[in-house]
Amino acid sequence: MVAQNPVIGQNSVINQEFLRAFHQRNPGITEAVLQRAVDHGITPYRWLADAVPKQGTVLDLACGSAPMRRTVAPGCAYVGVDRSPAELNAAQRSGVSKLIRADAAALPHPDAVFDTVVCSMALMIAQPLDAVLAEIRRVLRPGGLLAATVPAEVATSAHAARLFGLLLGTGSLPRSPNNAALADAGAAFARHRLRLIGDEQRRFSFRVRTGADAQLLLDSLYLQGTGPARMRVLSVAVRTAAVMRPSVPIPIRRLIARAE
Repeated sequence: MVAQNPVIGQNSVINQEFLRAFHQRNPGITEAVLQRAVDHGITPYRWLADAVPKQGTVLDLACGSAPMRRTVAPGCAYVGVDRSPAELNAAQRSGVSKLIRADAAALPHPDAVFDTVVCSMALMIAQPLDAVLAEIRRVLRPGGLLAATVPAEVATSAHAARLFGLLLGTGSLPRSPNNAALADAGAAFARHRLRLIGDEQRRFSFRVRTGADAQLLLDSLYLQGTGPARMRVLSVAVRTAAVMRPSVPIPIRRLIARAE
């Protein structure tokens, strides 16, 4: 989730089998980090929810443990969709009832049934992107909104590099498969009659108070191809660096589009 420098991990792209296994092992881990990442008192989930109308039907695409259900307005009729059984079980345990197991590229909904589609920190990995965007547009009513967050693709700050210096220095952070397409999100969306009307960035901060906090942040990263021995080395490095600089920036980009 920490933003990646464009020169890091160029030879490694996150694959779908890795993602399935990751979320089966770690349900709710993204929420565990982002619910503690704040900027002026709000989380990335609250920032995303601020773009959602206060009423109407909402599809939470790749909902994970469904933190957006607890963030969107109570007047919204909410449905969460995810392909991970473990994430959906975590969402159900938190009290969310309207959940469907499905792939983002093949939604089991009729055309034009949702007023809003939200997608928190998943559009950069959803594959294939064109099929996912086509499905989003299909289930949105004309004039409906897509509101999504993705990691901001900015150069990694010296602040973050200090904490993840060893990890970054060896190129352990693979890139997300949709980085290039989302660099020009307006063009990617326009192919599917989604007009980009908002594109903003915001820098949230995750406070590292203990070694367990540092480990949680490390475990939340998609470190594809990193074996147990390497993870132990990274864990020590992250815990040590966190003592020197206990606040980690998490830059996030919010994209808002209207269905035409």
